Amino acid sequence: MSKFQPRDSFQSPRFCGVRTFMRLPYVEQLSDGIDFAVVGAPFDTGQSFRTGARFGPEAIRDFSVLLRPYNVEQQIDIFAHISGIDHGDLTVIPGYIQETYERMVEGLMPLVERGIVPIVLGGDHSITLAELRAVARRYGPVGLVHFDSHSDTWDAYFEQKYNHGTTFRRAVEEGLLDVGRAIQVGMRGPLYAPDDLDAARALGLAVYTTSDLRRLGIAKMLETIRERVGDGPTFLSFDIDFLDPVYAPGTGTPEVGGVTSSEALQLVRGLTGIRFVGFDLVEVLPAFDHGQVTAAAAANIVYEFITLLALQAKTQKETSASSATAR
Repeated sequence: MSKFQPRDSFQSPRFCGVRTFMRLPYVEQLSDGIDFAVVGAPFDTGQSFRTGARFGPEAIRDFSVLLRPYNVEQQIDIFAHISGIDHGDLTVIPGYIQETYERMVEGLMPLVERGIVPIVLGGDHSITLAELRAVARRYGPVGLVHFDSHSDTWDAYFEQKYNHGTTFRRAVEEGLLDVGRAIQVGMRGPLYAPDDLDAARALGLAVYTTSDLRRLGIAKMLETIRERVGDGPTFLSFDIDFLDPVYAPGTGTPEVGGVTSSEALQLVRGLTGIRFVGFDLVEVLPAFDHGQVTAAAAANIVYEFITLLALQAKTQKETSASSATAR
């Protein structure tokens, strides 16, 4: 079994103890034997409508205590193959986005340099730029799988270059993304002009609307994603407003007509075989989340991120064992 794994809920009730993601040990001092780290980024200065996503990490962690280590759908005991921790929250400076980016990169680099995969809980979508800066320092430009109802490729919002609506334009401009391996899925809702999504395509991103997803179906969409990102290092960014507001009411800029929580889980589960080097889940806003509906969806999606890493580790072990036997 792994060095770091969730607390045994048969020995300690879920309502006991400090809230960490999935009841993982809270570890500040990094050591060997850690494959992934869940990290909070409680920052929402980049939001343009409803604010309050700074409380998203807390809400996601709170619901995550119900998660269990065996993933039935993927048929894997996660912590038989990987080890993970909750690394607490990154330092942020409310109201100061550039300074927060610097603090975030500084906080993430010790993980990235050790090869520990960061799984960041947002916070608004502006935080992803700092994550990509950190990841690109080690891996160079990375591929991108981006689930969202918004492309987040505006040039500016309120004449400001840095907020949750400009993240991926800045990432392309800074050379953080391998745009030929980047794909956005789920775009929908009213826009300001007919060519708004074309601006994202002009940056080199592949863009698929929710209508495209419905037309293609989940299986074909997954095939398209794999073909696009290939086998290089890839980052997965998931905005909870990818889901319909019925399934994720607690978010800053909801758009009707989205996918169900079940469909979202199917999509993430289907991303096996991709070399992910970082993840985030953003835009959970607890003040509008009645009955923890959004937090439940978010926690389970992050659980599937972790499962993808476990499946990848399992495959690598089996491949190594097979090669050793052949020799």
